[in-house]
Amino acid sequence: MEAFEPGGSWELVRAAQDGDRGAFALLYDKYVDVVFRYVLFRVNDRELAEDVTSETFLRALRRISSVTYQGRDVGAWFVTIARNLVLDHVKSSRFRLEVTTAEVDESGRVESGPEQQVLAGATRAVLLECVRQLGADQRECIVLRFLQGLSVAETAVVMARNEGAVKALQHRAVRRLAQLLPPEVR
Repeated sequence: MEAFEPGGSWELVRAAQDGDRGAFALLYDKYVDVVFRYVLFRVNDRELAEDVTSETFLRALRRISSVTYQGRDVGAWFVTIARNLVLDHVKSSRFRLEVTTAEVDESGRVESGPEQQVLAGATRAVLLECVRQLGADQRECIVLRFLQGLSVAETAVVMARNEGAVKALQHRAVRRLAQLLPPEVR
């Protein structure tokens, strides 16, 4: 269980709550990429994603004393803050929520030949286009579960739903994706 793991995230949270800035820096290092990828996927703007990611960790630092262990990874708390900031931008009508296809998974390099790279890229682009066609809740569930790698419990926290609702939403989203995907990609 992470709460009692030496050097675990919750131990770092407790140290940060006691004023250890180095502990918070370690939390930042551990979760900044997850938060950035989540935000970038949602806002389709690298500079805005960097700003929102920075604001996420600034707010987390200000509120570190209020977070308590809930039986889940602290990363869900960071993603929840980022999600709320993204929703604030969407509500402000200054930005339109879109999904990018080129920037979502820059780390997913294929080590085979160029033909395989082209096919993998095309398949990924088609899949992400289908994800874009999902409703907002289904899209967010898929992003959190499969692109961000959060557990059902962590996704439930971020989406402010219970785990059963997340499982049902995920099931419906995967079924809808299967319908949207062209036969040659399935």
